[in-house]
Amino acid sequence: MPSVVAASDYGVVNVRVRARRAGMLTPETWNRLCTAQGFDSFLAVLADTAYGPSLQIDRSLLTPRRTAYQIRKRLADAYDMVIESVPKRGRDLAVQLGRLFEIDNLKAILRGLAAGATWDQVRFVLSPLGSSSLLPSERMLQTGDIEKAIDELRDTPYYDTLSHALERYRAEKSLFPLEVALDLDYMRELWTRVNALSGEDYRQVIRIVGLLVDSTNLLWAIRYRVYHDLSEEETINYTLPFGYLVRDADIRSIASGGDMANPIQRLFPRFSDAPALLLDPRSGLHELEIRLQREIAKECQAAFLGFPFHLGVPVAYLLLKEYEVQDIIVLIEGKTARMPREALEPHLVLGMARPGSRST
Repeated sequence: MPSVVAASDYGVVNVRVRARRAGMLTPETWNRLCTAQGFDSFLAVLADTAYGPSLQIDRSLLTPRRTAYQIRKRLADAYDMVIESVPKRGRDLAVQLGRLFEIDNLKAILRGLAAGATWDQVRFVLSPLGSSSLLPSERMLQTGDIEKAIDELRDTPYYDTLSHALERYRAEKSLFPLEVALDLDYMRELWTRVNALSGEDYRQVIRIVGLLVDSTNLLWAIRYRVYHDLSEEETINYTLPFGYLVRDADIRSIASGGDMANPIQRLFPRFSDAPALLLDPRSGLHELEIRLQREIAKECQAAFLGFPFHLGVPVAYLLLKEYEVQDIIVLIEGKTARMPREALEPHLVLGMARPGSRST
């Protein structure tokens, strides 16, 4: 029976994921983190969580930037666990999801090169990926040159993507074409791997990753129109012609100057205030992004209900873990700046929970 096969395939990863999820931050802990007075008090609370072992280095080294780096190690561990545990048919998707952090590292290296930064200035900005990383990061930075650094990537999947974007980079003297090329290539490959799934794996994963792809594509289109003043043709070229619930016509409408709120309200009918939010998109876009991430988090939580033996469970756990780490880093920055709780919570995806509310 398919359910017996699924239980056999996903039994190990299901047990491991649920054990890890039980160790995620509770509403009570979020409350203590949000109300901690200053960075030292925040660290003391965090040391009593599953992140504690990652913070066991000399206290003098635990600057906010280094602390964020140490916290991100837990996310790398989560990906390693899932990739090792999922059946082969789901491994390609898990690997591709994790490649997002390598893309972010690659962008950080390129920005470091553009700014003339040293390796010591860049190294702790990067996500720790260990042996799974394909990037010769330090060697790239030591070239001191964008094009020479790209040449160091010849044996990686990123070389063709970046080399094809070099002409635009040379013409515009901007990293924008290189970064957009990386983003688009990542999303296309992610979509390919989702669509290679079948059965319950596909039905569960598409609800989560499909929503992630749709949200990303909408935000890209709006940002290109608002911040970059791209032409309709350029916006279409720099977005995705596919999606889960978002149609190509939605993206083309935004690109041509149409109502940006329409596709958002169709995707999320309860976003009734989207038109007001986007009246001033420069101030409302970040709020929209956080709210979209909260919707994805809700789909992730729903994946843990009902029949448990499918790829949606480990995928949901990975994204929830990403949002948890993202929120912790927001709080690190906020506590360092001594921002009050009410100023921080609008920027949190999972960390808004009050004691007694449903835990993630």
